[in-house]
Amino acid sequence: MAKKTTTQPEINIGLVGHVDHGKTSLTKSLTGKWTDQHSEELKRGITIRLGYADASIYRYPDKTYSVHESKKIKDDKEVKGKFVRKISMVDAPGHETLMATMLCGGAIMDGALLLVAANEKCPQPQTKEHLMALEVMGLDKVIVVQNKIDLVSEEEAIDSHNQIKEFLSNTPYKDAPIIPISAIHNANIDILLETIEKVIPTPKRDPKKEPLLLVARSFDINKPGAEPENMIGGILGGSLKQGKLCVGDEIEIRPGKVIKKANKLATEPIITKIIGLMTGGEKVVEIFPGGSVAIQTSLDPSIVGGDSLVGNIAGSPSKLPPVWDILKLKVKLLERVVGAQDDLVVKPISNNEVLMLNVNSAATVGVVSDLKKGIVNCSLKLPICADVGSKVTISRRLGNRWRLIGYGVIEE
Repeated sequence: MAKKTTTQPEINIGLVGHVDHGKTSLTKSLTGKWTDQHSEELKRGITIRLGYADASIYRYPDKTYSVHESKKIKDDKEVKGKFVRKISMVDAPGHETLMATMLCGGAIMDGALLLVAANEKCPQPQTKEHLMALEVMGLDKVIVVQNKIDLVSEEEAIDSHNQIKEFLSNTPYKDAPIIPISAIHNANIDILLETIEKVIPTPKRDPKKEPLLLVARSFDINKPGAEPENMIGGILGGSLKQGKLCVGDEIEIRPGKVIKKANKLATEPIITKIIGLMTGGEKVVEIFPGGSVAIQTSLDPSIVGGDSLVGNIAGSPSKLPPVWDILKLKVKLLERVVGAQDDLVVKPISNNEVLMLNVNSAATVGVVSDLKKGIVNCSLKLPICADVGSKVTISRRLGNRWRLIGYGVIEE
């Protein structure tokens, strides 16, 4: 019997946009998986945590694309498609109170689909905020998906298209393709897949680089009452940005445990071993950049439960970026606050101000401890692990919401 070949996802594509514009429905249409699995998500009908699902893309003789291996074309003849590649979808929350989760998800995206509902005026607050976040994070491979065209007339769909074009006209995405679809009815999904193949290619990777895994989820998969000898080690979920990891490798997790020493917060890196790897819905012996991955470790499950290690970075021991409890940032502020209903000018950062900072897959709160021209020092509530030169998004508390106001670059 021929050995089955495991195909790993090559890229992460984010689904972003305003709440209830169809991100999770489109993920379901592309992958067959409903990514809202958390009980509170199902109750409220919105995405709270990052959701992941994979899709394999096939091309057929008539040059159409599908996520199905075979389909009927002319005269009901069933034809097998040629496998193109596997992609991993990252379903980010659109609700304004969950902006930090979306920003963390942006760190592992190679490209993005910005969903805009045709039955609502464009832009909605989080449509603007998410697009600005993609710009700040330097993500240039973006496709605009005009969803819910089944709910409007042809004239309304054209008017919606014109609103989208006007919205994009003063952004770096003014030439981004706009694809009208109905996710719930699978309309124009083939055109969307064709556009993904044209606009979001697989980046060139260097497997010789030191491995760097951004942890976006951590959890315990053991059922209550499991016998100790049958328990499985804690799971890390996320995306490998560079290098490769293999079963049996020893890895370090930074910042790791946050503890108190002499009434101050300190960190202790965690060392563990990779017991198992999964990507593309299958067990593998090694993983490469691209796609979401799950790593079974030898850690006590209690250490990873409840996403407690989200924001950490994992890789070869002593080869990871430094850990910071104070960040020195060269700051660039936006002219206006995005995501707010009112048109607000971004005021300068002030001393002792509390800011939300996102870098890689980490979210932390920083208190401004020193200000100089264009340079801000922030004392962090939770330490983070990041390289010098990394980009950090900056959000300010306005009313009872965090709003994106700019970004900074980590300096030594």
